[in-house]
Amino acid sequence: SFLKGPMKVEETAAEIIVGCAAAVGMGFFLWAGHLSDRIGRKKPIVWGYGATLVLLFPLFWWMGSVANPALSAAAERAPVTVTGSRCSFDPFAQKQETACGRTLGELTKLGVPYTVAQTDGGFDSVKIRIGDREVASEDPALLQPALEAMGYDFAKQIPSVGSIVVIFLALLGLSALSGFTYGPVAALLSEMFPPHVRYSSLSIPYHLGTGYFGGFLPLIASFIIAKTGNAYSGLWYTWGVVLVAFLVTAFMLKDPVEGQWDKTAAR
Repeated sequence: SFLKGPMKVEETAAEIIVGCAAAVGMGFFLWAGHLSDRIGRKKPIVWGYGATLVLLFPLFWWMGSVANPALSAAAERAPVTVTGSRCSFDPFAQKQETACGRTLGELTKLGVPYTVAQTDGGFDSVKIRIGDREVASEDPALLQPALEAMGYDFAKQIPSVGSIVVIFLALLGLSALSGFTYGPVAALLSEMFPPHVRYSSLSIPYHLGTGYFGGFLPLIASFIIAKTGNAYSGLWYTWGVVLVAFLVTAFMLKDPVEGQWDKTAAR
């Protein structure tokens, strides 16, 4: 969604690049799982979380810098500033109530970075400045033509061969980070509980984690992006969750001992 959304990469090209990187990246999951059989489950997971905290933003910056450089150049040449009162964005609303909220939603959908200048006026008003030009209309539908007139190109792009290689390598890096955590975690979870309670012991925390922390990721990330005007700011939610996981794993998790549930299973 990052490539096809904010970066405006052509759908088929993005899916092929991601699919190839995912196919190659599966090797990291197998290797990390095998490594955890030899050195324990905890170490690879801690390494993976630690590396994610360091590399998550740089990998996305690297990928974004080559996916659509023309869009990045336009944003530097003609930055967008939104000024208005009641500049709030409601991620749960099907339609934003304020003119400023509708503008922020449209800019977020277009993948255009922007800054917000809040005013104290009580009227529902908004002003959009693109570079040195002010857009008179508050109609979000007129934003794209105004942006295109200032050099923004929203046509779907097919990256060059060199850019595809960089995107592929960045995606491989993300796969490696996932592999170090997901590779050992299936075995770890099953080894943490005795067999007679393993199903419910795994099901509850796993579905809480994936359903709530993971399920709300698109919604929360979109809200953060709309509030900040930065396509990369949504990564802070992922970074925060990884930080908590890193601290819990590093300081509270104990490696399971081989055969620790043998007596329990024999009862």
